[in-house]
Amino acid sequence: MHAVALKRGASAPEVIDKPRPDPDSGEVLVRTLRVGIDGTDYEVIAGHHGGFPADDDHLVLGHEAVGVVVDPNDTAFKEGDVVVPTVRRPLPDGPTEYFERGEPDMAPPEDVVERGITGGHGFMSDYFTSPAEFLLPIPDDLAEWGFLVEPISIAEKAVEHAYASRSAFDWRPESALVLGNGSLGLLTLAMLGQSFERTYCLGRRDRPDPTIDIIEELGATYVDSRETPVSEIPDAYESMDFIFEATGYPKHAFESIEALAPNGVAALLGVPDSWPFEIDGGKLHRELVMHNKALVGSVNSGYRHFEAATETLSSLPDWLLDDLVTGIYDTSNLADAFADDETTIKAAVKFYDHEER
Repeated sequence: MHAVALKRGASAPEVIDKPRPDPDSGEVLVRTLRVGIDGTDYEVIAGHHGGFPADDDHLVLGHEAVGVVVDPNDTAFKEGDVVVPTVRRPLPDGPTEYFERGEPDMAPPEDVVERGITGGHGFMSDYFTSPAEFLLPIPDDLAEWGFLVEPISIAEKAVEHAYASRSAFDWRPESALVLGNGSLGLLTLAMLGQSFERTYCLGRRDRPDPTIDIIEELGATYVDSRETPVSEIPDAYESMDFIFEATGYPKHAFESIEALAPNGVAALLGVPDSWPFEIDGGKLHRELVMHNKALVGSVNSGYRHFEAATETLSSLPDWLLDDLVTGIYDTSNLADAFADDETTIKAAVKFYDHEER
């Protein structure tokens, strides 16, 4: 079968041949439909994140996948079920307490394998296997867009944790700001628009631009960070009850404290490289304490977040998905699939159509 892999020492992925996997007991064989490409994939390719399986000279990429069951292998699944895999798996020497509690998304990264990212092959191949417990069935009519379930699940978890941090009092947020107008930021903006009265999205692009068009079509306000830094947003617009940070720009984490309204919370999802810089620690500390503000970090997502993401995906308008996904490529157009330019919002690699048998 074909697989898209990064070889050790390489700077770009390539198509390789691998044997079709056979499912072990409790595993399901899945025929891959589509696999999304996101910022983490680019970081893995650049060598800034992730790691290869210990005994292999390559890593099969891809952690945002949707596929169809071809061999249920005596599990509860049926042939033809459309499924989405979660990402985290136990280490080779066995599961930790986080898996035993059903909370692998809360484990530190050294306690897990992340398929397509760290220590385990991903899903960007004609077929993959997975233990049944890590597969989520989704409606057949979502097969075309099911690779978006994983990124939406990341936003679902971050929002859940933000609300949990405010659960000690009657929190009634009205305004939300998304930092980052990439595909994750835009999906999150669409999700937040269903429950927040006023939404904003910050980016660094000039008009005309397709992401700005999406932001405004969603009824949100575009904020150009070159004109209005995060810390100045309260004066230019309003203080924010909730901030979702998806840029990986470390100054945003601290600027968010100033941009929050009293009792507000910011969820941090970006994973930056090391970057020492000066901040007024006393001022920010005081803001957190005196105005009951909070910062929460969030990475990965759990099974229930995938379930919530499936419902969210079902509710998104068709025009948004059509505009957001700017390219679906087969393995013969790999260079185009992984092109990272101003015209790309979200791309995916296609292996099979849902109707193929």
